Amino acid sequence: MPESLLVRIEDLHKSFPGVHALKGARFDLRPGEVHALMGENGAGKSTLMKVLAGIYTRDSGTVLLDGQPIDIHTPHQAQKLGIGIIHQELNLMNHLTAAQNVFIGREPKGLMGLFLDEKKLNDDTAKLLAMLKVDVDPKTLIGGLTVAKQQMVEIAKALSFESRVLIMDEPTAALNDAEIDELFRIIRELKAKGVGIVYISHKMDELKRISDRVTVMRDGEYVGTLNTQEATMEQVISMMVGRPLQNYVRKDQNMDANPVALEVKGLNRGRALRDINFKLRQGEILGFAGLMGAGRTEVARAVFGADPVDSGEILVKGKKVTVKIPRDAVQAGIGYLSEDRKRYGLALGMDVQANTVMATIGRFLHLGTFLKKKPMADVAEKYINTLSIKTPSQEQLLKFLSGGNQQKVVIAKWLLRDCDILFFDEPTRGIDVGAKFEIYKLIQDLATQGKAIVMISSELPEVLRLSHRIVVMCEGRITGELSAAEATQERIMHLATLRSAAM
Repeated sequence: MPESLLVRIEDLHKSFPGVHALKGARFDLRPGEVHALMGENGAGKSTLMKVLAGIYTRDSGTVLLDGQPIDIHTPHQAQKLGIGIIHQELNLMNHLTAAQNVFIGREPKGLMGLFLDEKKLNDDTAKLLAMLKVDVDPKTLIGGLTVAKQQMVEIAKALSFESRVLIMDEPTAALNDAEIDELFRIIRELKAKGVGIVYISHKMDELKRISDRVTVMRDGEYVGTLNTQEATMEQVISMMVGRPLQNYVRKDQNMDANPVALEVKGLNRGRALRDINFKLRQGEILGFAGLMGAGRTEVARAVFGADPVDSGEILVKGKKVTVKIPRDAVQAGIGYLSEDRKRYGLALGMDVQANTVMATIGRFLHLGTFLKKKPMADVAEKYINTLSIKTPSQEQLLKFLSGGNQQKVVIAKWLLRDCDILFFDEPTRGIDVGAKFEIYKLIQDLATQGKAIVMISSELPEVLRLSHRIVVMCEGRITGELSAAEATQERIMHLATLRSAAM
């Protein structure tokens, strides 16, 4: 083994009930490098790193640190060895301060080691946050911070261990461009000090900017390793999915002749929504673009009845409908795939079958009381096959599926309901490249079948790829509308930052 390796993992296996998550996986890390780890959701990336970080215990295989075999059973053991991890899901306590979260279990002691040295606790945290250039008072409760600032506190916590190996699992998911630049600055400083960094991300552009090598996993197995600067996006994607991907691109079609499926007139809700007017036609994909807080999700939730409105009209196929609660919207043929699928779209403690039939459970009741189990099983199996949902069985709990497969179950739920109007809110957030292309194809297929679709996305290439028209919002108002032919990233961003003179 080359002496330059900081970490080496060989022939690692890990199984969970019904799932062989790691099958002879391997990975290595050099001092002072950023080694990206990529793969589709469910490929085993996070599982492999959780074994290294002591969160999971391996079934078999070898882990070496500085050439010496190590056996890690707890995160505390890993931390003592200089291995830190920043989780994709934030691991903070909302009722504690930033400083208390950073040094929890390692609080500095004062007088005779009996009492907490609160000043040192806050000062040490302030130094870490200052290094990250994060404007957060160490005494602030975590629950009162934005998700982005919580993420930076999580990073400060990992840095506080003075880790030699730092694992970052989707660290930029909640950060804006300026915050990402600051994170990358910190990563470069850590590299210069010899820290080895494992960087898990789905964002190819980030990897080109920050990583030295890329290792790809698929179905729990090692596929290959490439030098980042020599690798192409097509190579990495091909390794990830193990199959060619069609480049699904929206056809430049004029939808003006199609009947109007949904019309929204004068929709208002405080300062969140101000005089929202738009039409959506059958077979059309209408993109909604804008910066965070522009009001895109608020439009979807208002039309779906999830949030009350002050005024406005909703017309479905030319007929005015009253939507006060989501049930009214569903009965009018409107479905909503929330941006937060885990909170609003799924019951993670229930299985695939139950989640699939959730919005249509009345169809599967005999005498209004007893479940028709075979029809439920048949329809769940149909959508598992139709949408290529990767699950050991339809009895698998949703919490054990990858993000992309969870999203497909949400889609199955609304397809079974046969809604004519579908709102897709950030449909590919947190899912991998292969699953993204499958979702793109599915959305286009639905539009071809005559479904009317609103697609809200923060990824401009995604909006441009799929939309027939694009509505742009800024601070609760629609600031412009672009046809597919007119739309560019520059024009969308101009409208997304255009303040109305009336504001």
